[in-house]
Amino acid sequence: MVEHYSFGRRLFIGFNYLFLCLLSVLCLLPLIHVLAVSFSSSGAAQAGYVTFWPVEFSLSSYEFVLKKPAFPQAILVTLKRVGIGVVVNMLLTIMVAYPLAKDNKKFPLRTFYAWVFVVTILFSGGLIPLYMTIKYTGIMDTIWALVLPSAVPVFNVILLLNFFRGLPKELEEAAFIDGAGHWTTLWRIFVPLSTPALATVTLFATVNHWNSWFDGLIFMNSPEHYPLQSYLQTVVINRDLSLVSSSDMASLSEVNDRTAKAAQIFLGSLPILIVYPFLQRFFMKGIVLGSVKG
Repeated sequence: MVEHYSFGRRLFIGFNYLFLCLLSVLCLLPLIHVLAVSFSSSGAAQAGYVTFWPVEFSLSSYEFVLKKPAFPQAILVTLKRVGIGVVVNMLLTIMVAYPLAKDNKKFPLRTFYAWVFVVTILFSGGLIPLYMTIKYTGIMDTIWALVLPSAVPVFNVILLLNFFRGLPKELEEAAFIDGAGHWTTLWRIFVPLSTPALATVTLFATVNHWNSWFDGLIFMNSPEHYPLQSYLQTVVINRDLSLVSSSDMASLSEVNDRTAKAAQIFLGSLPILIVYPFLQRFFMKGIVLGSVKG
């Protein structure tokens, strides 16, 4: 059946398409500009000649970052952090969200425990208590110092528990009638039906671990244990010359803060830009369905 729209309706739809196209272009322009700056020469970028196309094309910034021996080591640390951290985040998020998704009749202390988690979003113990906790638990300068402090992302828990609460209660009741327990119901009923929400919180967890740099600086004593973002922040942005070999000193003259920061932004964003299109079809559905129920 072909729908016939009035002139006003067609005008409205056309305006929406035009507005969304312009908005998409505005979102892409900053990324294009950063990419152009990263491929431009130091002088052109410093003088402000670069807009959306490289001026005096140069790979100096990427050579400075990529050719260093510590760079692949930092990538391995980050991949290890993402691999372990995302698995830990997802397991704990699922196991925390499932009981909190129950009503007060099935879980009388649900409200109390929910507030225990919500309070951690509003208040924290501070950096010094966190540092002392990491130090005296003996995980300083290990991968666990980057994973365990953020093991339970409360925002992701809230999204997922709201999604769980939106699933039909009849499915859970039917599983219990068939003899299934809570573990079986969780992993065979709730988790398979929650693919959009799980994809969304997985993306959030991945981005959080990939982009984190401050915890690497304070919890890692050795530069070879730095994750990628901490390494780039230290060497490229802060210009810590103690981590730069004498053979690389000459390349510093060809790299300034603008081109180096642009290269850092692009290299740091590239993996997420590659992963995001595969999760995008779940993203909107998961975040909307996980946020409309209280």
